[in-house]
Amino acid sequence: MRVFVTGGTGAIGGHAVPALIHAGHSVTALARTPDKAAALQAQGAAPITVSLFDRAALADAFAGHDAVINLATAQPSMARFLRAAAWRESARIRTEGSANVVDAAIDAGVRRIVQESVSMLYPDKGAEWIDESVPPDPYPIARGNLAAEASAQRFTEAGGIGVVLRFGLFYGQGAQHSEQMFSLARSHIVTAVGPSDSYTPTIHMADAGAAVTHALDVPAGIYNIVDDEPLTTHDFAAALEAAAGKRAWVRVPGRAALLFGDRMASLTRSLRVSNARFRDITGWEPRYPSAREGWVATASALHG
Repeated sequence: MRVFVTGGTGAIGGHAVPALIHAGHSVTALARTPDKAAALQAQGAAPITVSLFDRAALADAFAGHDAVINLATAQPSMARFLRAAAWRESARIRTEGSANVVDAAIDAGVRRIVQESVSMLYPDKGAEWIDESVPPDPYPIARGNLAAEASAQRFTEAGGIGVVLRFGLFYGQGAQHSEQMFSLARSHIVTAVGPSDSYTPTIHMADAGAAVTHALDVPAGIYNIVDDEPLTTHDFAAALEAAAGKRAWVRVPGRAALLFGDRMASLTRSLRVSNARFRDITGWEPRYPSAREGWVATASALHG
């Protein structure tokens, strides 16, 4: 297939673009700087410069492509995560940007849209398993992702195939916050957000990239892309500590994260999310079933 990727030089794009090319697809990807264009060319993709907020230019760029994969995002860094202003660009990309991508894809006659979203949209369900039938919780930070999902649904209603991938929390080489967490763990400081018995849906970057390729063959709809075994906050922190090979002197912020309310809701609620639907339809399997194996692979990639 001829595939256009937005966000192809981002954290997940850095894994998805090579996976798509390895699978035999012809990839065009958005690049905003010469350095990023060169990186895409080195991977075998054709770079192009176009704005997400220019519908006409996007439609011209999408012409002749079979699918558009929208991975564009502006996730705040760990240092800025709690600042409301830090989410403004992310919200604009998810709302206005995703709507433009869908409109341009319709204009260009593209048949399939794959939209990145997150599995942290679900309400807290404690230890219960969560599948795609559970309605999302429209808390403030979730609204941008829900707007992007609505745009993908609108694409389906217009006669196309709109696919939403609800990813778990990214970790692994290429995810900046993940690399920062590992660096802190090497200094005996382990990040553990929320109650120790709450579940966090996660996905290794390499597994997320592979899932994007499989999304080119699924029916329209929403799919959870997470590890086979979500870990509790306690077990996730223990896996990070073990991979770093350092005993944690302190685990932060723990239950204190609950004091930040909606700003930390995506990370403090208990979400035992299932990937069964996507696995059953595609045959995709995570290379790293849980963060236990994934953090070990991350440690090897970062430090050998």
